This record gives sequence, C-alpha cells and structure tokens, in this order.
Amino acid sequence: MKFNQVTIKDIARELGISPSTVSRALKDHPDISSETKKAVNALADKLNYQPNIVALSLRQKKTNTIGVVIPELVHFFFSTVISGIEDVAYEAGYSVIITQSNESFDREVTDLKALFNSRVDGMLLSISRETTNYDHIESILSKGVPIVFYDRMYNNPNTSKVIVDDYVGAKEAVGHLIEQGCKRIAHLQAAPNLLISEDRLRGYKDALREANLPYQENFVLQCPSGTLEEAEKATRKLLALTPPPDAIFANNDMLAMGAMKAIKEKGLNIPGDVALMGFSNWFFSQLMDPPLSSVDQPGYEMGQEAARLLIRHIEMKDKDQGEPQPETKVLKTRLIVRQSSIKKK
Repeated sequence: MKFNQVTIKDIARELGISPSTVSRALKDHPDISSETKKAVNALADKLNYQPNIVALSLRQKKTNTIGVVIPELVHFFFSTVISGIEDVAYEAGYSVIITQSNESFDREVTDLKALFNSRVDGMLLSISRETTNYDHIESILSKGVPIVFYDRMYNNPNTSKVIVDDYVGAKEAVGHLIEQGCKRIAHLQAAPNLLISEDRLRGYKDALREANLPYQENFVLQCPSGTLEEAEKATRKLLALTPPPDAIFANNDMLAMGAMKAIKEKGLNIPGDVALMGFSNWFFSQLMDPPLSSVDQPGYEMGQEAARLLIRHIEMKDKDQGEPQPETKVLKTRLIVRQSSIKKK
C-alpha cells in the first residue's frame, strides 16, 4: 500500500468496517463509538491518510482557496503585497494560489482561466502593463466569481478595489521638487494605459499649475515597457533639450534608476544639476548613490485590505446574503526625502 495514496476504502478494509463508518469516525460523528473512532484515527495517522481536497470541494462547492494574479514577482512592492495577502488569507483558513502575468496580456488571460479551472473561491488581480481589453475579466465576473483589484485596475464601477492615492503621492513629490527651487521638472511616465500612470501624470501637472510653472509636453516622455534601458534613453533625450530639465520625477524607482545612470554618464551632479524623485520606495532606493527620494506605498497593508475585502465578498455569497456592494479603499502614500532631491540652498 502506498502511503501517499491512502483512501477511506483502504482504512475500512484494514479494520474490516464500511467506508461510511470510517468517514463518520473521521468527522467525529456521535453515532460512532469512541473505540471505533480511536482505531480509525490511529490507523489514519499511521498510514498518513490525507482527505481528498478536490472531492471535498466538489461536494461542498467551495475550495477555501483564493487566486492571485500579480504583474511581477521581482517587483519589491508586489512582493510586500503578497505577504499581506497570505497573512490574512491563512489566518482566515484560505489557501493562496499565486500566478504571475509577467506584464503580459496573454499570460494574464491564461492565468485567469487556470485559476477559474482550479475552482478558486475568488481572485485578487492587478492588471498587466499590456492589458487594454478586459473581456477575459468580465467573463470571470459574469460566472459569479468575486474579483477584487489591487493597485492596478480598469474603470468598472461594479468591482471592488484597493488602491493608493497615486494622484496625491505624485503631487506631493513634484511639490517637494518645486520647494527645492526646481523650475524645469520633467516626468518619465510608465505604461500610459494604466490608471496609476494617468493619476501620477495628473498629480505632476496639477503641482506645476498650482506653482504657476508651465507644463511642457516635450518634458514628458513615455516608458511603456518600464525598463532601465528605456528610462536611460528617455533621460538622454531630456538632457539634450535646451535648456534641459533641472529635475526629473519618475513614475517608479526602476525608471528613476535608469535616469540616474544617464545623468551620471553625462557627468552631471545629482541633485546639483538634476534633482531626482521616484515612486514606490523599492528596497534598493536607499542604497543608490545618492540615495533616491521616493513615494512610499503601503504594499503590505494593500495586500491585507484586498484579502479581507475578497474574503468578505466570498463569505457573503456563501451565506446567500446577496451581491456584495462594490467598495473602494484608498490608502495614503508617504513622501520619503533622501539626498537625490535636496538642493543645497
């Protein structure tokens, strides 16, 4: 007998009782004698019996599993989100299946199908950089599977989401650069189709407007793939302008790192010639030379809130309490000022 394939029938055969008696004994049914329960549990332990979770879920129509689609596991922010999700999920008795779209629309479609076929009770989703068509998400929602978005989403008023205030975070970041005396502030924008990119661009524009500084279209360059090389190339273009920017606000810390590389290659000083500000506060930001100013996002808290919201939706559905009302939770950002943006007075 293979211990990793032990079934209720195997235990019943060994003890000379019926499979239904074994099943009830394992569930501590009052009709089964304490002697039988003791014998069944002892043999189950000895043979390392594990219940068939798939069969149980088919009978119960619930797997106590949630699926997570994450754009990039290497992204420090998303790794903190996962920690928050797992801590809340496990405490509530749920398992977590994590998939990575790797910023690919096709992978995202495949991941959602795989999670649906795994019969997860609900999903947490942050859309990929490439995603502009949402039919695959609408299809899952139409089948009654709850989805809660975190960080990145699209405009669907009937879904719940947990986001940070990207607009305010960006506005405060640019406001800080203005306070340092910067007047020609450029912006490296990430994938323009993402709402978070739009919100950060809006915060950048409004900070300039409120300070009576002109908005210059040629000071905003898109970096849709979000790579270091793309940011370097864009920064070289900015530095070739006459006059060049005296500060750069990057949509995220990876783009800021590329900008820093290009600024140093040109022999310019940071922040003396060009002040620099990122967004996300990756762990490597404080290790850069000079240490990078950035906008901190509460990733762990975002993961916790998203998991709590999804589990609440799942359990309302289980109790036939009707369709849960969509909720939006907005978390605050925090400006982290380091040497890359502090101009000497």
